[in-house]
Amino acid sequence: MGSKRILIMTASIGSGHIKAAEAVANELRRQQPDVQLRMVDFMSREVSLVHWLMKEIYLMMLAFVPNLYDVFYRVSGGASGGTLVQQAFAWVMLPVMRRLVARWHPDAVVCTHPFPEGAAALLKRRTGARFQLATVMTDYSLHQIWLYAGVDLYFMALPSMAAGMERRGFLPAQLFVTGIPVAPALGSLPAQAVARQQLDLPAGQPVVLLMGGGLGLGGIEQTLQELETLPGPLTLLVIAGRNERLYTRVQAYAARATHTVRVWGYTDAAHLLMRAADLIITKPGALTMSEAFVLGVPLLLHDPIPGPETENAVYATRHGAAVWLHPGERIAPAVQEMLAPERLASMQMHAQACARSQAAQVIAQQVLAALREPGEK
Repeated sequence: MGSKRILIMTASIGSGHIKAAEAVANELRRQQPDVQLRMVDFMSREVSLVHWLMKEIYLMMLAFVPNLYDVFYRVSGGASGGTLVQQAFAWVMLPVMRRLVARWHPDAVVCTHPFPEGAAALLKRRTGARFQLATVMTDYSLHQIWLYAGVDLYFMALPSMAAGMERRGFLPAQLFVTGIPVAPALGSLPAQAVARQQLDLPAGQPVVLLMGGGLGLGGIEQTLQELETLPGPLTLLVIAGRNERLYTRVQAYAARATHTVRVWGYTDAAHLLMRAADLIITKPGALTMSEAFVLGVPLLLHDPIPGPETENAVYATRHGAAVWLHPGERIAPAVQEMLAPERLASMQMHAQACARSQAAQVIAQQVLAALREPGEK
């Protein structure tokens, strides 16, 4: 196969879409070193001021009116409502997609977010553009907002999602149940004991990791205060992300805490911290969950964004890999129960059973195979 151009379209609405795109991009480069690859954040200010403003409004909505987003999610999930919402976003974003395709002339476009996917699918239908269009779904449930005519390949987390798409008329040959792509580097992390040594953590203590995404969200300070009531000793690791105020406050808290408390800002060591942990307390983002599954680390989930994250929490809980802490439930007793040796071992086993560590590899193989000429190996 000669050198091909592949445009990977993602969106900086949460870190998961970008992580999935990076995992697929790395695997495409590994399998086809001469590929001409370009990764674009479709919602960045550099790409489109309008898209960036839409993203900012979306994030503001999540911060201040999460129930409004729940209504939007449910309305857009209906067959008619979903189609109207999809068409509106696709038409608004079509000019930018047209410009990007004209600039890069891709043989394939791979999307990890429904916004660029919808614009690319509309471009194909309107102009007859001949690039292969692949979609990598980054949820553990099927939603209408991902479904477009004109997409050639769909990659998804679960067989139930493929079955749902077949019922909607999609062809089985389009559908690949691969899991959600995670970084190949997860497979080369050291053993848990070695990871703890590298991080200079105290020996013989349970390790709990608190994650709040790139913005350090999720009530981390309150969680630390509640965990202070547990009998020790515990080692509590905190990733504050880009939340400098949280980072400073956790540092101050660590000086007076009974337990060992360590804090990181936005860090490349996140995977090593996950490997070192016995338990992760986090929001149920699909990529974080997928990484935890591969590492066999149980999850304590809280404060899901209404809609997709709620569905993610349902999936992980039903499969025994997580506990979903509902409003009003206390976090300290849940952590104490989950750290009991038998319960911890059981949940580790269930987490590993959910893992799909080869997702990025399979996705890259299928995208490249679709670009080969008939008879070409």
